Amino acid sequence: MPTILLVEDNELNRDMLSRRLERKGYDVLIAEDGAKGLSAATDSKPDLILMDMSLPVLDGWEATRRLKAEPQTRAIPVIALTAHAMSSDREKAVAAGCDDYDTKPVELERLLAKIERLLQAGSP
Repeated sequence: MPTILLVEDNELNRDMLSRRLERKGYDVLIAEDGAKGLSAATDSKPDLILMDMSLPVLDGWEATRRLKAEPQTRAIPVIALTAHAMSSDREKAVAAGCDDYDTKPVELERLLAKIERLLQAGSP
């Protein structure tokens, strides 16, 4: 059962997305800000991280840069989640180390396809 770390500060978004992912068979860990997301990723080594980019304490851009700089978390795929749909935001996400990018509001089927592709790419 793959584990997904959802780093999202909006309680409504967090609750809705975590329940939908659990119904699809994923174990979901939750973090409310970038600093807690870093700790959870280091402690739990999830299979994939869904990272909101607009987070309190430590934003998603910096949290992702730090995750990708550490040997123990570098290989965990990160999908950026943002309400910004500009092409420059996709480039910024890739530059920060994100493996993919999706916009809010989340379209579940599109996001699930990205999650599956990244999980399969990482499995032996």
